[in-house]
Amino acid sequence: MVRNVENVKSFNEQAEEVSKSQRKRDAQAVKSLAGRLIGLSPARLAAVPLDDALRREILSARSIRSNVARKRQMQFIAKLLRRDDTAAIEEALAGFDREASQLTARQHRAEAWRDRLLADGDAAVGALLERRRDTDAQAIRQLLRNARREADRGKPPAAARSLFRLLRDMDLAEALPPLPES
Repeated sequence: MVRNVENVKSFNEQAEEVSKSQRKRDAQAVKSLAGRLIGLSPARLAAVPLDDALRREILSARSIRSNVARKRQMQFIAKLLRRDDTAAIEEALAGFDREASQLTARQHRAEAWRDRLLADGDAAVGALLERRRDTDAQAIRQLLRNARREADRGKPPAAARSLFRLLRDMDLAEALPPLPES
């Protein structure tokens, strides 16, 4: 019997080894997670695996306009989150972050190709055509001519935007190749 009491005591001592600072950091992380969940769009929130009670509380938090009441509701949601395992929720949010970073990378590739095409003209079009056979060279050259004409006349860059959209759509179908060294 004494042996069991000693095991319980050692287990309690191990549980108390987590520092107060670490507990505060953990609580702040869960509160931050609650804030992210409240800020999600309805479509994104529907994709996150939540139980019904937690989902109801998140939806009610969105309708609260008072800062104090909203903060209290966020703390209540964090309390509900601490009761459950948040790994699935965090994985869903990480998936949203990955999607956003992929979209950003796609935008940057299209911008870089647009800038290169505007700067180098036919040489850059040739480099793009070497790497991507599905490219509509005539449409790209026409947009380049129109973009240069607009720039010379000081008009808004409508053709440059159209060129960007064309490159973005190409990148969506298949990633644009890296820019060649000039």
